[in-house]
Amino acid sequence: MRIFLIGYMCSGKSTVGKRLAKRLNYDFIDLDDFFEENFHISIEDFFEKYDEDAFRKLENKLLNDLLKFDNVVISIGGGTPCFYDNMEIIKNNDVSIYLKMNEKSLETRILNSKKTRPVLKHVKKENLIEFIKKQIKEREEYYLKATYIIKGESVDYDEVEGMLAEGKDKRQ
Repeated sequence: MRIFLIGYMCSGKSTVGKRLAKRLNYDFIDLDDFFEENFHISIEDFFEKYDEDAFRKLENKLLNDLLKFDNVVISIGGGTPCFYDNMEIIKNNDVSIYLKMNEKSLETRILNSKKTRPVLKHVKKENLIEFIKKQIKEREEYYLKATYIIKGESVDYDEVEGMLAEGKDKRQ
């Protein structure tokens, strides 16, 4: 089984993914890390040197490459489901979980994050919440196509494991 974790930046996809993979005895792959390992460049440097379109094309290729793995939890970037046929690829290849969070929680996490986010490079701190709201409004139609929707602020791993074991489409 492949389990794709989707959601906005800083929604906890990597943290939840690592923990869930450990509980299920699965491997864990972070698509952003996979990108950097495969192309030997940080995403931040890639955005500086090229552009988002070039990044999204390569990201789509890597997403398809990940389909060769099984028994894996895959954390994907916040924008990944919104480009090309990525959400259809995800939907057609096992299970997806949307870690849904409110905008204020996301803002707090982004402000406290040590990781640089190229898409936020030109966003001022005082405009961050409006930027988040705008992007979520644009992206949520893709996120809502996930098999499961859970609250990112309080993930109940026992419940997630139960949903996966039952194979039911449960949305919190």
